[in-house]
Amino acid sequence: MSLFEWLIFFLCYNLIISGGTQKLFMIAGISSWKSIIPIYNIIKILELINRPKWWIILVFIPVINLIMIPVILVEFVKKFNHNSKLDRTLVIITFGLYLYYISYISKKTKYIDDISFSNFEKSIGSIVFAVVIATIVHNYFLQPFVIPTGSLEKTLRVGDFLLVSKFHYGARIPSTVISFPMVHDTIPIIKTRSYLKKPQLPYIRIPGFQEIKNNDIVVFNWPADTVRQFFVKEKGVIKPRDKKSNYVKRAIGIPGDSLEIRNGIVYLNGKENVLPDRAKPLYTYKIYSKNGVSSSKLKELDIEGFIRKFIVRNLSQESYTRLKEYILSISNTDENEYLIYTSDQGIPIKQVRELNLDIREIIDNEKELSLTYSDANKIKISNEFDTISRVVEKTSFSNSIFFPGNNRFNWNNDQLGPIYIPKAGDKINLTINELPLYKKIIRDYENNSIEVVDDNIYINNEVSNEYTFKQDYYWMMGDNRYNSEDSRVWGYVPFDHVLGKPVFIWMSIDGLFQGIRNWRFRWDRIFTTIGFEGKPRSYLPHFLFFILAWQIFILIKKRRKNN
Repeated sequence: MSLFEWLIFFLCYNLIISGGTQKLFMIAGISSWKSIIPIYNIIKILELINRPKWWIILVFIPVINLIMIPVILVEFVKKFNHNSKLDRTLVIITFGLYLYYISYISKKTKYIDDISFSNFEKSIGSIVFAVVIATIVHNYFLQPFVIPTGSLEKTLRVGDFLLVSKFHYGARIPSTVISFPMVHDTIPIIKTRSYLKKPQLPYIRIPGFQEIKNNDIVVFNWPADTVRQFFVKEKGVIKPRDKKSNYVKRAIGIPGDSLEIRNGIVYLNGKENVLPDRAKPLYTYKIYSKNGVSSSKLKELDIEGFIRKFIVRNLSQESYTRLKEYILSISNTDENEYLIYTSDQGIPIKQVRELNLDIREIIDNEKELSLTYSDANKIKISNEFDTISRVVEKTSFSNSIFFPGNNRFNWNNDQLGPIYIPKAGDKINLTINELPLYKKIIRDYENNSIEVVDDNIYINNEVSNEYTFKQDYYWMMGDNRYNSEDSRVWGYVPFDHVLGKPVFIWMSIDGLFQGIRNWRFRWDRIFTTIGFEGKPRSYLPHFLFFILAWQIFILIKKRRKNN
């Protein structure tokens, strides 16, 4: 719905409700004409129920109004001697139309000047107000977010709990009008959709005070058809923009940039992109040793993130049940023999002994690892292995997996572009050869019809050889370059999909998705900032000191008051 359509809807609904409140206003000693004037009638209702006038702001904030309007309606009918559970239920489920019954049919309708609230009602009121405040903070200021995948390892790690600022780049007004507060797309526990797809507000963003810069880490809604849950391959599900899955990547390219990837190195406007010193991009390296690439030697060098292989000969169903949280995959190689893959942690020796496992690790002569430059150099100078070399994908064949999903572009993870990243207001010459690069933008993000007939491009049924972009776009990539589904796969990210800027890690748990028994708190990452220069520093001791000092202050203040 457009803003004009919303205005018409509001005026029509206001006219309907005014018919139900006109007589009630007269009973309360207020001129009936005041019930007809939009917004002013809401102010008079707030005065009648002895609520502050600024509550009217909450009535017009999407999602918040779903909480506030029922509260106001319930308190309003209570003022007119209708406070039973049935009264409260009916005025809510009829969206206020129950007021007509109270006005023109009910025999018990009368105005009560001074109404009282039970302790239970006061408690409910406090909870509702707390939810309202929390929802406002969640929707417009700070939203918690947890890192579910390793696309930014080792910069942001799986199990990092972030606070995402929405006001840096400007908070979006929620487009999805009817939604469960403070959850994204799924209601916890019951695992059902948390919103209705219709009606939808048009895209509106409150102005921010900062623009996205090259290499900023950004949280955004995945522009592709979104998934219901991570780690489960399934067909995409079409969702409203603000309910698409939240992703976090690095904005490598910003509007107006020319970007190219050569041999895995990103070039912006012809120059190699220099990442911040906190960024730790991971590249694929191949290690070879004629004596075998030992996992224990890699662990001694503090190398993480590699895969280990084991052969187990006496694995029972009971043993597998106890071990499955450590197993990435398993296959039956013989009647009583299983090949299992694990993370670099392997199978805990305690479990091996308790289950009396017949297990041995397969040590290959060659192993591929995702490493930072510094880790690769550490392995090289250790002389523990014969050779180490970086693996680079060469351009050799057409591949529709990568952006723009067209066989004419033989791009991959390491070879891509050059491409232009669109900027709002910029005009480009549009040709058949370049159309695949911008077709999704023109059709899906900027809502135009587009088709090709006899090598002519038709936009909104008119032949077009140029196009002017309506909004800014970004090129998002993960630091874990070969384990990141990013713009190299699904292309540009429009600014209207940008959610916010991660600013703080308030908790970090290694093994978060491997069961609570495997949780290990990363104390050095808790209460650390994101995006600054220099080595990350934990402010947890400072926070704990502040809490302790505050409690001591409160205690001293109470003792002085008692004396």
